[in-house]
Amino acid sequence: MQTKFSVLMSIYNQEKAIYFNRAMQSIWDEQTLKPDEIILVEDGKLTAPLYQNIDVWANKLGEKLTIVPLKHHVGISGALNAGLQKCRYEIIARMDSDDIALKDRFAKQLAVFKNHSVDIVSSWVGEFDKTEDNIVSYRKLPQYHNQIIKFSKKRSPINHPAVMYKKSIIKNAGNYPCKIILEDYYLCVKAALAGAKFYNIQQPLVNTRIGHKHISRRSGWQYALGEYQMQKKCFQLGYINFFEFIRNISLRFIVRIMPRKIVTVIYKILRR
Repeated sequence: MQTKFSVLMSIYNQEKAIYFNRAMQSIWDEQTLKPDEIILVEDGKLTAPLYQNIDVWANKLGEKLTIVPLKHHVGISGALNAGLQKCRYEIIARMDSDDIALKDRFAKQLAVFKNHSVDIVSSWVGEFDKTEDNIVSYRKLPQYHNQIIKFSKKRSPINHPAVMYKKSIIKNAGNYPCKIILEDYYLCVKAALAGAKFYNIQQPLVNTRIGHKHISRRSGWQYALGEYQMQKKCFQLGYINFFEFIRNISLRFIVRIMPRKIVTVIYKILRR
């Protein structure tokens, strides 16, 4: 009997309806293994085109789609925490409302849960610019738990847009942290400290959008301060030592405040 699972997605008013529709097609119409439910959190009031698209999918999926409307915009962490409460199944796949899941994403991730003793399964992601066939880079990550933990001392060890996890381990880690920019990274650290076992599939299972806006969101003083906050929390938790804290701040903080053109070059080098 196939393990039942949920898909968790949040959406807010800055999303484009055409991107949302494409994301939904990829996780329903095109999947070799369809989810048993999709939890869609409306993070505050949305635009008319988004509501129209959501209505189309609600009529199409019926009870398979649960909509969780929030009166006010609370941000990605708050929205996902609200959605987690509505997920009926232990296995949850995250999906961003502007990404594209490859057709065998869910089947391959569930196979890992079946064949390995793991709690969190992610994969590589392909990053495309403008059109989804224009893959410009891949974010590749180590495969096995010990490698992933070692990697996490420097950078986020999973691709959150492609993650599938056990609901119980996320709850044990304290759910998604609010008021922190790098919420997915911090969640991984908390999950690791809670005893989670990780695995990264060594191929892309999700394609994500990238461009100048994507790069600019990862640079600037606000993001640099978020980086400092993240590393400080890791140090306070005992996840990294003082040397690792200084090393990470020295490298990552400086990169965040560099001009965007330089950040773009560094970003491309890291994605090779």
